[in-house]
Amino acid sequence: MYFIALCDDDERELDKIEDFLTAYQKSRETDEYRIDRFRSAEALLEKITQKEYVPDLLLLDIFMSGKTGIEAAVELRRQKCGAFIVFLTTSKEYALEAYGVDALQYLVKPLEKERFFHAMDIVFQQMKKAGDEQIVMKVAGGGIRQMRPDDIVYCESQKNYQMLYLETEECRVRMTAKELWEMLEHFNQFSRCGRSYILNLNHVVSVEKEEILLDNDSRIYIPRNVSSEFKKVYFAYYFNSEEKL
Repeated sequence: MYFIALCDDDERELDKIEDFLTAYQKSRETDEYRIDRFRSAEALLEKITQKEYVPDLLLLDIFMSGKTGIEAAVELRRQKCGAFIVFLTTSKEYALEAYGVDALQYLVKPLEKERFFHAMDIVFQQMKKAGDEQIVMKVAGGGIRQMRPDDIVYCESQKNYQMLYLETEECRVRMTAKELWEMLEHFNQFSRCGRSYILNLNHVVSVEKEEILLDNDSRIYIPRNVSSEFKKVYFAYYFNSEEKL
């Protein structure tokens, strides 16, 4: 199920967007989604910032009393919120700023059903693609955690538990290092480093003689021979990535 947040300070606009989304779901028979309504950017930000709500898609009005939709999106991106964003507005003048926060669509009001449906076709296609790239883990203490592989900076083995250090948080999962590696080895950005670590090569800043520096300022201290082997893997990955650009 997808979670979709609508944010507009005009109740009539919220009604219209929700009606469009309901009609879209019926016509396309997409995966189910839950719609949540917010009358201000502040209310939406508070819900997401407190980790009470993790939306997959945000439909944001730009012109609202208080924070604008653009300001809310900038704040959410600063918090590493990866939700897809569609801006709804009466003006085209903020299109450049919208794409500066990686907005997927920019729709000018008054909304037309056909144009809205076309935009949602693109959005749901992208959400499905992103969902296929996500992994789901049972975290220690109960509960399920869904994450994108690239959100993982590195993993550290602690016997039958594994610590996952994400870009914005940490989580502990009950599984062996072998089980975790079997889950991650299909993503080519991951590499084992000794017996204790699995590192995301996209987050590696430098590899020294006995130390690996990551972009979250973490430092992994390892024996020199392990560092030497890891350096070969890292540079092979790095130069292959460069060739694809």
